[in-house]
Parts: sequence; C-alpha cells; structure tokens
Amino acid sequence: MSAAPTVLGVLGGMGPLATADFMRKLVESTPATKDQDHMPVFVHSVPQIPDRSESFLAGSDAPWPFLLAGLRILESAGAGAIAIPCNTAHLWHSRLAAATQLEVLHIGRASAEAVTAHPEALRRVGLMATSATIQGRIYHDALHAAGVDVVVPCARDQHERVSAGIAAVKAGDLARAAAMLDRAASQLVDDGAQGIILGCTELPLVLSDHPSGVPLFDTTHLLVKACIAWWHKATAARRRNETISS
Repeated sequence: MSAAPTVLGVLGGMGPLATADFMRKLVESTPATKDQDHMPVFVHSVPQIPDRSESFLAGSDAPWPFLLAGLRILESAGAGAIAIPCNTAHLWHSRLAAATQLEVLHIGRASAEAVTAHPEALRRVGLMATSATIQGRIYHDALHAAGVDVVVPCARDQHERVSAGIAAVKAGDLARAAAMLDRAASQLVDDGAQGIILGCTELPLVLSDHPSGVPLFDTTHLLVKACIAWWHKATAARRRNETISS
C-alpha cells in the first residue's frame, strides 16, 4: 500500500476572500488533466484571528495563540508544509517555523525572488501593504540586499487609500476599494516605482494590472508558485522513498 499523498496545509481566514483567492489560484496554476492530478490541501480558515496589523502596531501578540493553534490542527491533520495567504501574518513567521518541523513557506521571500528575477532588472519598486507589513520590513531587507529600492505610500495615501482600500475589500466593497487602491498605485508610479508589489492578499482581488504598464507582483500567486514547487519536490522525494523501500 502506497504512502498517503503529500498534503499542503493552509493557515487561512486572513481574510476569508483572500484565502478563497489563494485556493482558486492554486487549482488554476497546478498542471493537471484530471482531479487526481491536483494537490491535496487541508484549509484552516478561521477569520476570528485578531487583526494582525492592528495588533503589531499596538505592540500586541494577540494573533499568536490563534496562529499556533491553527498550525497544530494542520500538523495533526497530516500536512507536510504550511502556507499562510496573509502577508502581515508573516510577522509571526519565524516563531511559527521554530514551533514545527514542517516547512512554513514565506510569501515575502517568494515575492522578493520574483522581483529580483524580473527580466527588466527593476531597481525601484513600490510596496502596497498594511502599515504593519511595511514597518515589519517583510520585504525591505531582502530587496535592499539585492540592490532594489523600496518606495512606500506617503502617510496620507497609506491611511486614506491603501489601509482604507484593504478594509473595503474585507467589507466586500470591491468597487470602492479598486478606486482607492488604483490611485495609490498611480502615485507610487509617479514616485518612480518600476513595479509594484501587492503586499497584502486583499490587493490582487481588485488590482490585476495598471494603466502605466508597470508590472504588478501578485503575492498570492507567487506564494502559490512556491507551494507547487514544494509539492513537486516533496512528491518526487516520497516516490523515491517508496521505490527504495519496495
């Protein structure tokens, strides 16, 4: 009897629509011709996790016990790796990774690698994200080490357009969110951004391109690509082990 399939665990619910978008992109991006070709996934979607950005900015650790509990549930279910389709939750990534033997994929690293590998050799990118993601430097350090400057919205744009736009997505008002976030993206382009990182998983729900033509880096999709790469590698290793033991 063969071993159980290699399963991805998704620590989601932050927010629910962003998790659904992640799952849709995971299915659409997986090379498959039938149901059985797709990746098995356990999804832990619990929207009651306290707001990550508000907690970090207030110096609160309130999300931690919820994140850890979700991780333990996915471990018990038999997940082989963990994906977190929420950028700001990665402020707790190192602690989660230290609390488990499983690989915890990192959305910021996957996205920074895509920026630095872009064929246009980008040297200045805009970052649209929660204020906590920006202050926590989830993207800055890796990009600066690669010689890429990061430009972020001014305080007013961050509050009135980006944060408000993210809140509008969470409230289901996608049209209003798109208008605010598009203006914020335009200002970043005016400030010299050669590309824009959509560093919150709510953002790709309303932004897919920009009239300026600068590339938009969909961090949800880039996390999906990292998950598929992990799955192919883990599945190949499992099959090799099965062959050796048979």
